[in-house]
Amino acid sequence: MYNNKSISVVISTFQEKSSIKKFIEDVESLNVVDEIVVVNNNAQRGTDDEVRQTNAKIIYEKNQGYGYGYRKGLRVAVGDLIIMTEADGTFDPNDFLKLLIYGDDFPVVFGTRTSSHAIGSGANMGLFLKWGNWFVAKLIEILFFTTQLSDVGCTTRLISKNSLKKISPRFTVNGNHFGLEMMLLVIKENIKFVEIPLKYNKRVGASSVTGNFFKTFMLGITMIAFSFKMRFMKFYRRES
Repeated sequence: MYNNKSISVVISTFQEKSSIKKFIEDVESLNVVDEIVVVNNNAQRGTDDEVRQTNAKIIYEKNQGYGYGYRKGLRVAVGDLIIMTEADGTFDPNDFLKLLIYGDDFPVVFGTRTSSHAIGSGANMGLFLKWGNWFVAKLIEILFFTTQLSDVGCTTRLISKNSLKKISPRFTVNGNHFGLEMMLLVIKENIKFVEIPLKYNKRVGASSVTGNFFKTFMLGITMIAFSFKMRFMKFYRRES
């Protein structure tokens, strides 16, 4: 509990077997989290064995994709406040306390990995990834008449259960730009939000997306196209 509000942490896992147990233990050591939901999204063999050594709850999503995994986890989470994150070692659970502090005033708190002094040695935040995220963030500011964004790809974020209920019926994305859709829906629904810097560390293992330049580039193009789509569609509703 935090300020009389229950806290859920949602993790979707694919290839984080070697880092997930320690990450969950670090989350548990904060002593404010009531529930940790781990979504096994066709994860590496042995991942469940690692998770079972903790108090986290395991659920399964067979449809492969970042959006599939997190949408399933968000549906299951019961906390008043929900923190989304990744268990690959790039994020520091101690930063969750910052999310919660800002969550006292904002129902949605986005993290950013682009603050120069918060990027750790060996972190996968080179010039292309850093400034690519910054560019798309600034494009969104222009298209949607908002400010304060610098990173559209940061998984770690906080959302209140009430805010999630407002936007979840309009989720359509099952792939890697689900986080962007979530951000744009928050903006379109005029939900109060803030963005704060988070520590960003070297990943344990390789990323299936940002570890590949071509996949990263294509994701950036997808994000730009999707931003224009959401801005100029007269109605944005669930796709069949």
